[in-house]
Amino acid sequence: MRHLSIVGAGAVGTAVAFAALNRGIADHISLYDLDSKKVRAEALDLSHGLEFVGPATIVGSSDISVCEGADVIVITAGAKQRPGETRLELTARNAGIFRDMIPKLAAVAPDAILLVVTNPVDVLTQLSIRLTGRDDGTVLGSGTVLDSSRLRHLLALRFAIAERHVHAHVVGEHGDSETVLWSSATIGGAPLVELRTADGHRLEAADREEILAEVRNSAYEIIEGKGSTSWAISLAVTQILDALDRDSHSAVLPVTAPVGSVFDLGDVCISLPRLVDAGGAGEIVPFSATEKEIEEIRASAQAVRRALAAID
Repeated sequence: MRHLSIVGAGAVGTAVAFAALNRGIADHISLYDLDSKKVRAEALDLSHGLEFVGPATIVGSSDISVCEGADVIVITAGAKQRPGETRLELTARNAGIFRDMIPKLAAVAPDAILLVVTNPVDVLTQLSIRLTGRDDGTVLGSGTVLDSSRLRHLLALRFAIAERHVHAHVVGEHGDSETVLWSSATIGGAPLVELRTADGHRLEAADREEILAEVRNSAYEIIEGKGSTSWAISLAVTQILDALDRDSHSAVLPVTAPVGSVFDLGDVCISLPRLVDAGGAGEIVPFSATEKEIEEIRASAQAVRRALAAID
């Protein structure tokens, strides 16, 4: 893409900028943050490594006009998640920030795709859609792309196989009510439920619950240890940006966007596997799920809906 803009020069925003530079995502990267000294320093620091990553330009500013003309705007700005605080507890604090910021971004870059990363990402994505009036897929959230990567890593360890051979999706809320589509998960193309792990046993219900709990709780462990997650989410975001690039083919990713009539979920943004391309979040890809998994998805959607109602 020509111009990638990143809102927020904190740990996540700068990690996204670093990962994007390394992947050659954009010809021009702009960082926007209200802290003028920090955002300029981060851009300067990154620009000193351009020799090693290929041709690009990067600037940082506390003036929102730096986002003008962006093809994609990645939004990482917001209050940080505190140790022990759930993602949904962030809602009220970050909703106020978004109500002020999103209309301004839409005014300076009306054609940009908005990719929300700030938590709680499902609620803030839906709020951003309401604030922009755009329900055409050009406003989407990073959803459970990172959670799915965490899941695949844990499964790769269990089955002693590389992550790229694991195909499994975390769906629903990016948070405590998320769930896994175990029934459609595969290892090397074979159904996961039919395979034995490296130590010779199949994943029983207790094993699956243990893995899901680790996926759900890993962010809290990282936040407690280092203050915030940053590196893995930046790689997950660049994966989405690759799909949004006009020169790329579409990808299937569990981003958050309105789900419509699927499973009678109604007007809510949660993550389900869907096509992502230069137009943003596209159609949900048909997938198989057990009745139990569908009920868990419905419960997750209801958790997001309750959080959204609390800020209406």
